[in-house]
Amino acid sequence: MLSKPGRCVRRVCEHAFVRWENLEKGACTQGALPGVGDAVVRTFDAPEALGVRFHEVEARSALNHVPKSSRMPFRWTINPYRGCTHACVYCFARPTHTYLDLNARDDFEREIVVKVNTPELLRAELRRQTWSGDHVALGTNTDPYQWVESRYRLTRGVWEAMRDFSNPCSVLTKSPLLLRDLGLFRELVARTEFTASLSIPTLDEKAWRATEPHTPHPRKRIEAVAELARNGIPAGVLVAPLIPGVNDDPKQVEELLGLIGETGAESVSGIGLHLRGEVKEIWFDWLRQYRPDLVPAYEKLYRRGAYLPREEAERLSRLVRGRSRPRRFTTGHRDDTRPVVAKEEPPPAPQPRLF
Repeated sequence: MLSKPGRCVRRVCEHAFVRWENLEKGACTQGALPGVGDAVVRTFDAPEALGVRFHEVEARSALNHVPKSSRMPFRWTINPYRGCTHACVYCFARPTHTYLDLNARDDFEREIVVKVNTPELLRAELRRQTWSGDHVALGTNTDPYQWVESRYRLTRGVWEAMRDFSNPCSVLTKSPLLLRDLGLFRELVARTEFTASLSIPTLDEKAWRATEPHTPHPRKRIEAVAELARNGIPAGVLVAPLIPGVNDDPKQVEELLGLIGETGAESVSGIGLHLRGEVKEIWFDWLRQYRPDLVPAYEKLYRRGAYLPREEAERLSRLVRGRSRPRRFTTGHRDDTRPVVAKEEPPPAPQPRLF
């Protein structure tokens, strides 16, 4: 058992203890979360962490199996953190906080679970003879490069394990913080399959601040994509979510795609907004505050469930596939530089904008 003056005492391995030497001084207390158990609750004296509590817990496993019924194109994920300080209004992961007897609103943004033993657990799981070396995705639930990663560096520990076991992997994030790990990404690309993608829904300043209040600036994310590509890292962009009446203005999307095309990104795709569980109520509350005139349209769009009607989903998809001019993106394989040229399509009807 290791301890330092003014800090909570907990049992950790030496590697984890050294990794946390950069933790800023802050208050910490003992606590417990339903279904998780004992936790050290820590706060930090940093602008990005004001009003946020970080629950350090010992996870039972690092790898999460994705059911075959899922729409996801992969079967395994890792989430070093639960909850997210990015505070995206539409975040589909919000309902997962209710499993901890926390709410999907403020608690999701201010009560962050930190799985402190994730890298060590992962190494043990990758070492098992039953592990078949399947692709593992990060960033499919909460962002692995949200602010807390700058303190705990658990995501970096995951990449070190993936590198050492040459295990295929990928990441999706909204944060340029991933550039901190460029050296590891180069090592991963040399040993196995690896891709890094940035989520960039819009360039519009007001729409960005209203829907993603604590995320890095969209143009910083575009710069991060370009830096990844310059370093030989297969990079992509997810224009998501595409939100009817908010960020689906054709001219705005065209501008975003033009900038993405200049970065050297290998792929670009888009996904329409879906509203599962508590997110639907949260989103409608947001609409009532910012765009009450859109409420009737959204009631119609989502009257049958969490997903957009097929026609609307296809309209949004066409915005990203391109229409007025070809854009060059490679197919996503590092040794295949043949361009994929977006097919021209008739321009969609103009849509109302948020601001």
